[in-house]
Amino acid sequence: MTHVTDEPIRWGILATGKIAHTFADDLLLVPDATLVAVGSRRLEAAQAFAAAYDAPQKAQQPDAPSIKAYGSYEEFVADPDIDVVYIASPHGLHLEHATLAFEAGKHVLSEKAITLTVADAETMVARAREHDRFLMEAMWTACHPAIHTLRARLSSGEFGRPRQLHAELGFRVDDGPESRMLDPRLGAGALLDMGIYPLTFAHLLLGEALDLRAVGDVRTTPHGSFDMDVAMVGRYAGGAVSTMAASMSSWSSRAAGIATDLGRIEIPDFHHPSHITFTPYGGPDDDPDRGRPVPIEAEAPVIGLGYGNEIAEVDRCLRAGLRESPLVPHAQTLALMRQMEDVLTQLGVDYTTVG
Repeated sequence: MTHVTDEPIRWGILATGKIAHTFADDLLLVPDATLVAVGSRRLEAAQAFAAAYDAPQKAQQPDAPSIKAYGSYEEFVADPDIDVVYIASPHGLHLEHATLAFEAGKHVLSEKAITLTVADAETMVARAREHDRFLMEAMWTACHPAIHTLRARLSSGEFGRPRQLHAELGFRVDDGPESRMLDPRLGAGALLDMGIYPLTFAHLLLGEALDLRAVGDVRTTPHGSFDMDVAMVGRYAGGAVSTMAASMSSWSSRAAGIATDLGRIEIPDFHHPSHITFTPYGGPDDDPDRGRPVPIEAEAPVIGLGYGNEIAEVDRCLRAGLRESPLVPHAQTLALMRQMEDVLTQLGVDYTTVG
């Protein structure tokens, strides 16, 4: 496939885990996007996934073809009807699976973290360019309309100069040691799975970190080490600082906040932002608006849980003939990978030694 027409963008989903189902749910809500195939290492898993979404998709798109199921990734990427592959496999397999897709002429949206290491991420970007294919990390926060609006209005100076940012994301993981969340060979750890969100949030709103310091609780397994909990502090241009945390052992607030010299921005759940407010404190004491929260409304609708907006961004880029998204450019993805690798080095975690 070398050219995307005005017909619906035809998606294939590689791997059938929980995130793939969440993605497929939102894909159904995106106009001019069609799920045409799913691939798994087990044919039964692919068939069950296809069956779950075939009828709902045809209810919305009566002319949509039946979703095909493949029991091998090689057969899946060879399907000529697929325009773009969404990679939902564990982090440690992303480069291998993206390479399969590129070599088959497919564009790629790869789950975050895009790879385990900076070197692998740079290789993936190089292979996308070598094959002249679109590549984007599935960092849907960067495509979320509420974050777009907040980013634009904050950078305009409307809310004052940002000085401090805090963001945290975590939940308790009770899976067995064979789970991708707890197996270093698959990219176990709080940072790659959850910490990437507060890091990205800070990057989008404050710019690239000039310095990051980290502490964490590191667990050791027969296959290598990983971080169970991590806390980070960052320093940014202009003197702004951040505190960020991720956890696989506890239930965080999922909240984020930005303190400026004029007031405070609050996001009760920055992972799925539905409510953002700015409370001004910079006016005179008798200002009736002082201390009164004002909603920051997104300028565009949120599609589903927000994954639909990232899907729509990929579709837009493909129709425009782009090879990377201006919302999630390769340089941003690589910058965040370097930040995470720096943090992991500070913690004593090295994915190049797992096995």
